Amino acid sequence: MIGAVQTLVYVAFYVVIFLLAVWALVDLLRRPAQAFLSAGKRTKKFWGLVLGAAVLFAFVALPYPIGFGYLSFLALGSAVAAAVYLADVKPAVTPYSGGRGRGPSGPRGGW
Repeated sequence: MIGAVQTLVYVAFYVVIFLLAVWALVDLLRRPAQAFLSAGKRTKKFWGLVLGAAVLFAFVALPYPIGFGYLSFLALGSAVAAAVYLADVKPAVTPYSGGRGRGPSGPRGGW
């Protein structure tokens, strides 16, 4: 009973890390390259390589029925890379991405 719960928590932990990395990569792919330069962040190519590796390592770390179950310690690095992108880079790049009605001053524009 306890072992089954531990296994479910273990699998859920790695699935969440994988989904977090995929979310960050998909968001990156939707942003224009110029937005990264305008926001003063590293290039889109740099973040693409970092997040691509994060998705790869997170997938490899997934337990056997889903992934390979190898190098599970690298999943922590994947979580860190995705979290840094989502918490720091994404908010800085969003105003320069040409979203619907959102400019550098916010959703309603400047005063």
